[in-house]
Amino acid sequence: MKNKALLAALCLVAATACSTQGQVDPDVMQIATRPLTCSNKAECDLWWQRAQTWVASHSKYKIETANDSLIQTAGPDGGTRALAFQITRAAGPDGTTTIGFSAHCDSSLGCKPNPWEAGADFKQYVRGTAGTGASAPQGSATPSQNAPDATHPETMPRNTTRLPNGEAMSQ
Repeated sequence: MKNKALLAALCLVAATACSTQGQVDPDVMQIATRPLTCSNKAECDLWWQRAQTWVASHSKYKIETANDSLIQTAGPDGGTRALAFQITRAAGPDGTTTIGFSAHCDSSLGCKPNPWEAGADFKQYVRGTAGTGASAPQGSATPSQNAPDATHPETMPRNTTRLPNGEAMSQ
């Protein structure tokens, strides 16, 4: 009898923990899903440098690729909650450039920090506006210029979801 009550209590706690895990503040969601589009070379170059700086200071993983169109970290390690990042830079037909953000982990417990909060913080930092503070640095990484180029679609993380604006985000 005690075992059944204990099992029921554990199931309730587990269900409660899972139900709050997927909640994201609507303001954070709005910032995270707003496209990061620059309109001239000087602005785009500055934003790309800021993107690399943000990834280097917020990723637990080492930057493996850093070139004119991709910033990608190692990871994620199996079962860890730490985020791995992939940042892309793509020119549009109208002369603008869009910087894409993807964050993912490999844990059934969810990622830490939350990828949406990290995305919002990243975009605010790159734009030069105040950050949300939701995504504290996870460690420091040193860019590697000798890493292989991973711009092919098959190198995209398998747990990534595409947002309506074309950016990738997953938990």
